[in-house]
Amino acid sequence: MSLGLWLPGQVLRGLLLCLCVGRWAEAGKVLVVPMEGSHWLSMREAVRELHARGHQAVVLSPEVNMHIKAEDFFTMKTYAIPYTQDEFDYIVTGKTHLLFERIHFLTLFLETMASLKNVSLVFQRSCEQLFYTKDLIRHLNASSFDVVLTDPVYPCGAVLAKYLSIPAVFFLRSIPCDLDIEGTACPNPFSYVPRLLTMNSDHMTFFQRVKNVLYPLTLKYICQVSFTPYARIASDLLHREVSLVDIFGSASIWLFRGDFVMDYPRPIMPNMVFIGGINCANRKPLSRVCIGAFIQSTFQVEHVCLKNNLLPGASLSTDLFKDFHLSFSF
Repeated sequence: MSLGLWLPGQVLRGLLLCLCVGRWAEAGKVLVVPMEGSHWLSMREAVRELHARGHQAVVLSPEVNMHIKAEDFFTMKTYAIPYTQDEFDYIVTGKTHLLFERIHFLTLFLETMASLKNVSLVFQRSCEQLFYTKDLIRHLNASSFDVVLTDPVYPCGAVLAKYLSIPAVFFLRSIPCDLDIEGTACPNPFSYVPRLLTMNSDHMTFFQRVKNVLYPLTLKYICQVSFTPYARIASDLLHREVSLVDIFGSASIWLFRGDFVMDYPRPIMPNMVFIGGINCANRKPLSRVCIGAFIQSTFQVEHVCLKNNLLPGASLSTDLFKDFHLSFSF
């Protein structure tokens, strides 16, 4: 599942569905609204491939960020937010040391929730500032983008696509509280699909199934803090009541960075495409040194086996294993 194998064939399958009609087949215009951090590092490769195929990509980002920097394969548009770089870095990453400290669980939980509130507030204000930048919004509206590529973990891109009436392609791993399942209107059987953090398998006892139903309720607070403000932002922009399900349900295509090798099988809808493996870098060919060491070790195994009257691949006794180990001592 290397990037070279999966990216052209899987990620672009979904994107090109929105770009391959009529004149778009020649060169589509993609507005990219990424999420900060490792989310962008994955999405960046999809943007690179779109550029290689002749499409124009515009990446929309606040001026203050961590990893979203200008590159030669996209145009970057930025807007101001009410934070300095030092403030942004401290709020977003300042509490990561808690994960490595041995402190009481309750203390860790309270500190983590306080940090989550602050981080969520930063991204919420960043989104609000985007819509307050009227000149930029007018420019985006006049640019006639064909599709918005965004990570719905940061719902601002989904809100922007809805506001500009542009088809949206979601590029994600998952969204807490099963909001991705609600957004896709997908069946969600608690009876056999293990939920996040439950440690259940797909063969559950009755009490494990009860746990499977109750456990996600503990994540509702996280979603209340992180996602609810975007429903209010969308409602203010569209001048009507908009729910989170409305926001997430607006996607034309969902590109999930997962697969049923690492995740349990579950029902999916026709507009859900699994692209697990695109995070894997291209494997480099073995060097001559590695190939030589492998050949040498193969000869040594055969030598040990012949010495002990064994065929290669036979079970090695303890003494034979010691002999084999000594043959690698230099």
